[in-house]
Amino acid sequence: MFLEERQESIMNMLNAEGKVRVKELSAKFNVTDDCIRKDLGSLEKQGRLKRTYGGAVVIRENIHAIEVSKHKGSDVDAKRRIAQAAVKLIHEHDMVFLDISTSNLAIAELLIKDQRELTIVTNMIDILIILARHPRIRVIFAGGKINKSRDGFWGGMTMDFISRLKPDIAFVGAVGVDVMENSVSTYDIEDGINKARIIRVSKRAYVVAEAKKLSTDGNYNYATLDTLSGLITDALPEEKIRKAAADYGVEIIVP
Repeated sequence: MFLEERQESIMNMLNAEGKVRVKELSAKFNVTDDCIRKDLGSLEKQGRLKRTYGGAVVIRENIHAIEVSKHKGSDVDAKRRIAQAAVKLIHEHDMVFLDISTSNLAIAELLIKDQRELTIVTNMIDILIILARHPRIRVIFAGGKINKSRDGFWGGMTMDFISRLKPDIAFVGAVGVDVMENSVSTYDIEDGINKARIIRVSKRAYVVAEAKKLSTDGNYNYATLDTLSGLITDALPEEKIRKAAADYGVEIIVP
């Protein structure tokens, strides 16, 4: 097999599996480990993969859309579908935590029409504004230090308040969900610390993320999938992702 053919075969395997390992590749192609490492190095220089210890993974996008307020109008239909699936998981009289997330904003917009008695806890200003006058929803706001994009609160005071709660269910946003590597990420560390604490204190916790976020990353991993009750997204992901999620005991929920 020519060099170019071997490298294309490596890329085909990587795209199918999400990751490849040097030992497995060297055995498959009957070449040395050093030969495979050179192949991976060459493919990385071409921008086609990312090398890791003992192998390589697919390149995941980091879009750096840090401020929530700047992407409220994007992927509106996907967020609406996610919200529809999320609302079905809420029970009468539940305490529900909605953190800073445009998908959670979509949940709040659906709850305006909901006639159940609920308690909504949030640290996102827009969610507070939407639900504050609902006659059957009690709204509790988690204040503290206003965040960089000025759409919500985090920091020590917010964390202290969250730590005292026991929500029945929580929905937390994400910048990226890497099912193959068992990680959920966001951009800001303080945001990530908040999200991790919300997951820890809640009886059920779900990440809400558009399907495209299964191939993007933030800069701070705040949770592993096996700490969640499930992942709510707008479209069924490919089989390898569903299998990996099942291995972690995580349900993928789509509308």
